[in-house]
Amino acid sequence: MADIRITGRMVNFTRLTFDTNDHDVIRQQLTSMMNETSYEGALVILDTTVEQELIALIQLLVGLGLQPMAVVDGLMGDEARAIQFPVLAADRPLQRIKPTKEQVVESKVEAHAEAQSAASTAKKNTPAIAHITSYHDEILRTGQCLVQDHGDIILNAGINSGSEVIASGNIHIYGSVRGRVIAGAGGNYAARIFCQSLEAELVSIAGTYCVADDIPQHVAKRPVHIFLNDKQELVFEALEF
Repeated sequence: MADIRITGRMVNFTRLTFDTNDHDVIRQQLTSMMNETSYEGALVILDTTVEQELIALIQLLVGLGLQPMAVVDGLMGDEARAIQFPVLAADRPLQRIKPTKEQVVESKVEAHAEAQSAASTAKKNTPAIAHITSYHDEILRTGQCLVQDHGDIILNAGINSGSEVIASGNIHIYGSVRGRVIAGAGGNYAARIFCQSLEAELVSIAGTYCVADDIPQHVAKRPVHIFLNDKQELVFEALEF
């Protein structure tokens, strides 16, 4: 009998793209994000638009409870190869667009901290956590990406194939969905997806995903509510109006 067995497992990776090499800034922003959403222990792939000291960056992320697994080939590629750290081929980046508007709501945690007396200075210095809802009024076109790391996304139009919507919270799409829809990014298992007509290339909630060929036929091109059940399986529920 062979001593090696090959099996498959679906694993959720989070991609971190750094626009700064200031470790104090990275630590502060990641700490704030992790306070809002459970990223503890997340497997992360690293990408950057500026020069980085890779070993120091990996040590920083490990210290924050993240698990760096690979880098995207580019500015960190040569250093990664030198230390035999995995390097993934660079992909064709999507154009990240800005939403039509955003609504920011301060969390109860922050409001409570602001109400504390002078004796609770430490609580007042806790990084602010806000829930943001992004609204977009135009069709998301091929090659475009709309991302909300701190809340929900509501699209008043559809999304074309080759486009992508990513939110840490819920996603509502009042139009046809032909691209990729990723809710609960970072491990929010309570996130949900609502859409007017499901024709997606891929849907995912908190790392559990379903590609186009596996989407149940009874919900194809219909209004759908998608969520995770207690077993962390995707449930597709047709909506009746």
